[in-house]
Amino acid sequence: MTRTSLVLGGLARSLARSLARSLATFPAALLASCAASPCLASPLVAPAESAILLPWGDAVIAVAQSVTAFLVPLAITAATAAIARIAGPLRVLVTTALVERLVRNVGDYAINAVAGAVRGRVLSVPVGSVVIARAVQRALDQAPSWLIAAAGGTEGLAEKVFRSLPLDAEATAGNTLALALDALQAGRELGSPA
Repeated sequence: MTRTSLVLGGLARSLARSLARSLATFPAALLASCAASPCLASPLVAPAESAILLPWGDAVIAVAQSVTAFLVPLAITAATAAIARIAGPLRVLVTTALVERLVRNVGDYAINAVAGAVRGRVLSVPVGSVVIARAVQRALDQAPSWLIAAAGGTEGLAEKVFRSLPLDAEATAGNTLALALDALQAGRELGSPA
């Protein structure tokens, strides 16, 4: 080794040491110089004017309106279909209940209106015929025509009243119900049984 290479090797080592020392102190020096710099006196955050604002609330509202515009008609359609599905059986149920109520009310009226008929007692054939005729006539006079039609017309209503009354064992549709229907069709004045 020559003297020149020794000198250059020592110089390189000394340069490397000083460079390492300066690099170790460089971040601290940089930080100190930046803190003292007047250009950094303002905050590190950019001003609000230059910030990019994303209107995500408007986007959420637009999406919600789109979803609502799609789902509300579907919900209305589903509700309408459910009502349509329930309406038929519900109509039958209500109509049946109204017919039964009509039969009970006109039967009670006729028992009170006919002489010889007592509530809770068995009715004879002639008294039963008059009670049936009076009950059907009361229904024809007072009930709406759609309810009479739902009860089966005059004959259907008379059959329902016949089945609802406590009649003698000898009372049949032929000897009791037929007499009541004949009296209704003839339009006779329904009085007391003979």
